[in-house]
Amino acid sequence: MTHDDLVDRANITDHILKYATGIDQHQWDLYRSIYADEATLDFSSWSGTPASTMPADDWVAGVRATLEPFDATQHVLTNFVLDVNGDSATCTCYMSAHHHLVVDGDRQMHSIGGYYVHELGRVKNGWLIHKTTLNVTWEMGDRGLFDLAAKRGAKKMV
Repeated sequence: MTHDDLVDRANITDHILKYATGIDQHQWDLYRSIYADEATLDFSSWSGTPASTMPADDWVAGVRATLEPFDATQHVLTNFVLDVNGDSATCTCYMSAHHHLVVDGDRQMHSIGGYYVHELGRVKNGWLIHKTTLNVTWEMGDRGLFDLAAKRGAKKMV
């Protein structure tokens, strides 16, 4: 492995880690910065909705509306496997995502685990994701917390 290969691997891994940091710390500009202007998102293993290609701004707005109303989230990414081929790369990484919501004074949690497959392209100053696929392999807790969080978020917007 060459020095350039190692630099690419480090840069891609750092780039992908901004996914979790952006969401969990509500740094929506950081989260937006990891995507190309248009991206294909396939979260069908979670939502049942087919993959779609959309402006990254729309994707980020949707993720923000869904996750920001939670009291806390924690997205953990690990076990990075990268395949870099010139100016394109694929990064597969394990993930677990924990969503915390206080309901009537009780902290409740919904968690999912599995892995992401990110497809990236090299740009002038780094890498951008142009496709993300989530593959859920396990789930724990009440999915209804997402509905409660959405209602909380809707109340804040009024």
